[in-house]
Amino acid sequence: MNRPRPNKSHAGEHTTAGPPGGLAAVLRHDLPASVVVFLIAVPLSLGIAAATGAPLMAGLISAVVGGVVAGALSGAPLQVSGPAAGMVVITAGIIAEYGWAATAAITLAAGLVQIVFGLSRVGRVALSLSPAVVHGMLAGIGLSIALGQVAVILGGTAATSVVDNVTGLFTTDLRWSALLVGVLTVSALLLWPRVPRAALVPAPLVAVLIATLAALNLDVARVDLPGDPLGQVLLPQMPSGSFAGIAFAVLTVAVVASVESLMSAVAVDKLHDGPRADLDRELIAQGTANAVAGALGGLPVTGVIARSSTNVAAGARTRASAVLHGLWIAVFVLALGSVLELIPMAALAGVLLVIGVRLVSLRRMRALWRHGEFVAYAVTVVGVVLLGLVEGVLLGVAVAALRSLHRLTRSSVRIEPEADGWRVVIRGSLVFLGAGRLVRGLRAIPLGQRVVLELHIDFLDHGAYEAIDDWRVGYERLGGHVEVDEVHDTWFSKATKGIPALRKTPLSPLPRWFAPWSHWQRRHALAVPRQRVDVDPMIRGMREFERTTAPLVRPFLSELAARGQRPRQLFITCADSRVVPNLITTSGPGDLFCVRNIGNLVPMDGDDSVGAAIEYAVEVLNVGTIAVCGHSDCGAMKAVVHGSTRPGTRLHAWLKGVEPSLVRFHATESDLPVVDRLAVANVAQQLDNLLTYPSVREAVATRSLRLVGMYFDISAARVYLVDPERDGLEPVCV
Repeated sequence: MNRPRPNKSHAGEHTTAGPPGGLAAVLRHDLPASVVVFLIAVPLSLGIAAATGAPLMAGLISAVVGGVVAGALSGAPLQVSGPAAGMVVITAGIIAEYGWAATAAITLAAGLVQIVFGLSRVGRVALSLSPAVVHGMLAGIGLSIALGQVAVILGGTAATSVVDNVTGLFTTDLRWSALLVGVLTVSALLLWPRVPRAALVPAPLVAVLIATLAALNLDVARVDLPGDPLGQVLLPQMPSGSFAGIAFAVLTVAVVASVESLMSAVAVDKLHDGPRADLDRELIAQGTANAVAGALGGLPVTGVIARSSTNVAAGARTRASAVLHGLWIAVFVLALGSVLELIPMAALAGVLLVIGVRLVSLRRMRALWRHGEFVAYAVTVVGVVLLGLVEGVLLGVAVAALRSLHRLTRSSVRIEPEADGWRVVIRGSLVFLGAGRLVRGLRAIPLGQRVVLELHIDFLDHGAYEAIDDWRVGYERLGGHVEVDEVHDTWFSKATKGIPALRKTPLSPLPRWFAPWSHWQRRHALAVPRQRVDVDPMIRGMREFERTTAPLVRPFLSELAARGQRPRQLFITCADSRVVPNLITTSGPGDLFCVRNIGNLVPMDGDDSVGAAIEYAVEVLNVGTIAVCGHSDCGAMKAVVHGSTRPGTRLHAWLKGVEPSLVRFHATESDLPVVDRLAVANVAQQLDNLLTYPSVREAVATRSLRLVGMYFDISAARVYLVDPERDGLEPVCV
């Protein structure tokens, strides 16, 4: 399939620019594609007119108007419009009740209603269709087209119902001449792309030409045009009947034609990489086309996926193809009808058969299966095949909506025993639909135990709250104890206070707290002063903090500001930017009193900065723990091992404090790389260095202070404890 060149336009944008090359590109791509679509559109339009009971010329009028008017104004440039099979039942019913001339007037009025729809900007609603439903619609239409054309290739005629087409396969008298033409057409379609430089001429055009020449002397059904085209034109007349009935007919045609056109436009967008459809503009184009078609005595017009997919497959790049196909229909029907009547119906059926089968994508099925969307896809396919386009899509939308509802309201529950009781971890959204399953799990917990409900939930409705609270009250009445630990938000507490749940908790900004600027700032554009072109990442980070994080942490910071800091830990670590103390200890504001320097050193010579921090932490803040944390791939340890610092520099002088660690390093054995082994020995040495401070030594002696060594493996994102007795690593255990 020739695909349009990628374009950065988005759904809903106004896209009218032609392809690079202008007229030359139109002649190369759109002109041949328009001929292919024209050949397909003529028999389809005649068949739809016959199926509705309208004059045959009405179908051709709509094909011309759909191509020229809708194509010229279209918001979906590669969509081709004309009379559609999806409107057959509705149109036939209106004709039976009001007559053909009145039906044309109803079509005209429906077009005006569609224009109002477009001006009201309701077209964008179609973008909410699930991709599974859109691809299911394409596959269902493809199967419907293919099954109908098989009957034609066998020598019969295509019915409007898929069931009738399938039944006809067993009752049609096989005509070998038609089968031969159909097989020849399909073979040409499949083999032509393998010919060198074959892309210059669309395969469907070549296939129809070959089949037509081969069938010149065969007895096969051919395209049959009206004998007196202009004599069959009937202009519209005002319908007679109740106003309510006529209004309902107008609204029905407008709504169904709009829905079918919008769904077709969304589906066509999936077939190419060019500009996306402007759906509101497409509604206006379809309404204008219906108004004109009705005024000229034509059938209702919609965007037609069969012709549109043929248009894309034939290599069209712009709206010129749709417009030209309408012009070809007008010219050939009025002046060159005898040429068209040479084309075998089996040849056109072969083209449609291949196009229909290609709309069923096994790759897309596998992708939807992996993402859990296959059910909506399958229901849409079956619905479109058995019931019709609109009915099948509505069924698919219903299934997709139920699936989404299930996902949005689904919560995971994990119940596991602990040393002192049971822990129930609940994640997701808790609503009444899942309350029964949750309560059944809670009731399985033995009585008289300590139970912790750990809630990671973004929504809790009243029904789910009552179910949990009733269980809690009953469990505690029978001697148990229940603690509610709300991690994500305070939904349970708010429900207890009678605060109603109105909407889900917004996505937490937590990932921003541990993702580097380079990761999220290239994905999220933040509001920054316009006069600044090159904005510092830190400024962006500060603005993001004010926007998303500050409202969440403000209550904690306000409390800390009011009562002062009371950290229980002094955390001494390296200045390395990859070591984030609050991240690896899951702590927040007010928890850690931090000292950071090159190599996480505690100099024994009484460095004023480090010494002052240690004394303040121990004597003023009365911390209960001092942790020294080294890490893997430490630049300071590398510099010591390789002797890469320049003598006379402050860095060289500072790293002399690692020399006692070097002595310790040579006395130990480990499987760690040299640099990391020195980092571990350095942590153990700094713990010894801490004891040279009188305040630390006294606090350790009275057991009011403990010293802890830590080692952070950056690549594994894992923290270890350092055993100073053997300078080894131990896992963190609680």
